Amino acid sequence: MESVDARAAARAVVRASEAQPEHKGQEPGAVPENATRRSDLTDARVHHVGYVRVSTLDQNPASQLTGLVLDRVFTDHASGKDRNRPALREMLLYARPGDVLEVESIDRLARNLDDLRQLVAELTRRGVKVHFRRENLTFSAERDHIAELMLGIMGALAEFERALIRERQREGITLAQRQGKYTGGTRKLSPAAVTDLRARVAKGDESKAAIAREFRIHVTTLHRYLTRASA
Repeated sequence: MESVDARAAARAVVRASEAQPEHKGQEPGAVPENATRRSDLTDARVHHVGYVRVSTLDQNPASQLTGLVLDRVFTDHASGKDRNRPALREMLLYARPGDVLEVESIDRLARNLDDLRQLVAELTRRGVKVHFRRENLTFSAERDHIAELMLGIMGALAEFERALIRERQREGITLAQRQGKYTGGTRKLSPAAVTDLRARVAKGDESKAAIAREFRIHVTTLHRYLTRASA
């Protein structure tokens, strides 16, 4: 009888959630207020959940949360500049009161101090414990003022580090532009220029590298134009 009642309760929750109108005008990455979370259903077991984020420059998610036994891991291949990340949204929907969220480090959850504080506050307010392994900081519904202070300091450092990376990228691009090494992407040649390029390569009097330099393209781009010609 209890299992039948539990299934009936779960179906009622799903029907109620489907009947709710969509919440429009939400911030990107926000969890819908009417979303059906795992905590709404009948699974009462505490879950140990992992969140992993790797950027385009670091494609090795296996290096995070090593040695932990987790019920589920959510992995994003995205920047931490904002909350608009699919796996982050899934994790927020999945986590329920009593769960423990494991994150390798503060900057993996967010590189924006405001987002970091909001995410931790949102999770702990719902009864989810958040643990950052590298910093050995744990946050729960029971406030720890020292941990909150450390979160602010570490979050500010992560945000500052991201700003420095962006500044170094801009400086590197500016320097490369002055030296004529950066054109903002692959240069496209006109049909007439492509015909000229192919003719000069076919003639064989010049090296491909020299021809590529004159046309201000990379050698690999030159080979692409030659491959298209033979296709």
